[in-house]
Amino acid sequence: MYHEHPLKILKYSAKNIWLLIFPLLRGVYTYHFDKNWLYSWVKGAWFDIAVLGAIIIFGFVRWFFSRIDFTQQELVHRDGVFVRVNTYIPFKNVSSVTIERPFYMAPFRAMRFRCDTRAGIFKTVDLKLLVSKKTRNAIMKYMPDINENEKINGIPQPTSLSVLLFSVFFSSGFSGTIYLATFFFKGGDIAYDIISRSLNILTTETAKLTEKLVLKIPTAAIFVGVFFIASWFLSFLVNLFRYGRFSIDCDKNCMKVAYGIFDRKEYRIKNSHINYTDLRQNLIMKLFKAVAVNISCAGYGSSKNRLPVLLPVKLEKRLGSNLQVIGIYSGIKNDYSAQPAGIGSYLLIPLVVASLIIPSHDWLAKLFPRFSELSFFVAVMLEIPAVWFIIVKFVALLTSGVALYDDKIMIRCSAWTRFHTVVSEREKIVKIELEQNLLQAMSGRCAMSIWFEGEEHRRFKIKAMKAADVRKIADLLGYKLGEKVET
Repeated sequence: MYHEHPLKILKYSAKNIWLLIFPLLRGVYTYHFDKNWLYSWVKGAWFDIAVLGAIIIFGFVRWFFSRIDFTQQELVHRDGVFVRVNTYIPFKNVSSVTIERPFYMAPFRAMRFRCDTRAGIFKTVDLKLLVSKKTRNAIMKYMPDINENEKINGIPQPTSLSVLLFSVFFSSGFSGTIYLATFFFKGGDIAYDIISRSLNILTTETAKLTEKLVLKIPTAAIFVGVFFIASWFLSFLVNLFRYGRFSIDCDKNCMKVAYGIFDRKEYRIKNSHINYTDLRQNLIMKLFKAVAVNISCAGYGSSKNRLPVLLPVKLEKRLGSNLQVIGIYSGIKNDYSAQPAGIGSYLLIPLVVASLIIPSHDWLAKLFPRFSELSFFVAVMLEIPAVWFIIVKFVALLTSGVALYDDKIMIRCSAWTRFHTVVSEREKIVKIELEQNLLQAMSGRCAMSIWFEGEEHRRFKIKAMKAADVRKIADLLGYKLGEKVET
């Protein structure tokens, strides 16, 4: 029988922090209605101490009754004082285990333990505990682990460069932050010119005031631009520290992943519980044939601001064959591809948006001639991502498709500006859907959607597929095809 780490007493106590309202009310009362309020407050300090003691005692009692136990087949957590809640997790159902060791807990030798199974929804944690090193060692004896004698050699280890590139490409708002910063740097100057000309129409008596007001506009714009750049750089640094010292080891049954410099996380993942492997790319990565390998598994990457990354940026040709045991394949060509004749499914909306931007500027310039320069600048800045999106969707048309081999399925598709190469076992597909509008039905094309199992069913959609190919794929997989026709 084990207890959680004594630090958990503080967390349990915090749930009763509302009781401090009584000492607060007493302090307010003595201050307003007693001239010798300090003396009165000290005299009644026993009450405040009693309340604080009660809060800590409540926390201690909750901690004392929170107990960790094991049987030969399951992990048991017993919690609660008057209402007991017993959580039973069979060892065979454990999908992943997480050990987190934040630097600020190191002096107390405390760490967070998380255990997840494929049960539940919305990525909820099945069991979360704050434990000591001794308790952690006792628990981990029963958790999935790699066999050192069967360890797979030649697993490509992430380098400092791969973590650096991953942080660059996957930091929040990388391209958007640079884009917004450019807008404010340049837009501030344009706003300054426009407002200067407008204010000069006013009387000369207000010229000095006008100049003082206008001069603040570029400064504010530059400040906002610097803020966006700084915010991305901060995100970049956070990712560097978050995914630094990345390591991975595995055998045919289990995988061990660890990363983090100050907030160290260690994972044990059961290979058979991986729902799918996702090789993610943006356009630049695709041009250089680089990928970031992610996986879908209960508990892995489910923490806030964490990505389920298995390998940061790596050249696809350097993945090797040693990772096939965990579903990472490379060099597989599509058996069924998106049809070039269905180019409209990919490019129609981006082309329409891109073609409307400049005419919209012309219309605004005629309607508000004083703002024509600013309108032109905004139009150019909007046209850049629109053209980029067109290129992304054109590449998606050329590369999207499905491959079937062994007991696996590989899906290549795109979502917004990201490219996905998804590999999974056929038995982990939960739904296949064929979607057509009337025009597509006449031409024999459709959109194919596939959902995989997991805590949240993830959908991957491939447009401009042959309807006959999609029906054939469903037959080969042994799934009844759901068809949806839009009018």
